[in-house]
Amino acid sequence: MPPRRHSASGYFGVRAWPSGRFDAEIRSGDERIRLGTFDTAHEAARAYDVVAWRLGRSRRTMNFHDVWTREQAEQLAPPSPAITREQQRRRRELEQRLLIAERDERLHLEWARQFPEDIAAMEAFYN
Repeated sequence: MPPRRHSASGYFGVRAWPSGRFDAEIRSGDERIRLGTFDTAHEAARAYDVVAWRLGRSRRTMNFHDVWTREQAEQLAPPSPAITREQQRRRRELEQRLLIAERDERLHLEWARQFPEDIAAMEAFYN
């Protein structure tokens, strides 16, 4: 396989715009994940590396080889606004759990208002 070429910006996944700003994106299978627009190519390349770490890419495909852990990569670049499908799924699942917990709490309070004798009996049982 021929060696990968760097873009005109000098970094993998970073493209320079005529405005002087830099756009970063990474591919995950058939999906193209846009990471955002940055003031410098260096910032865009760091953002690319953070997402590459999250996707489990090899260090050879990254722009900087001075980072050894994902935590280091995330300290050097803020989390990107890109949200992968897995992150979306996890967020939906968490939101669903929170809705269920809120509903349970509301029902519990309503039950306690309607049946205070049950609450008294339960407290007596546990004491």
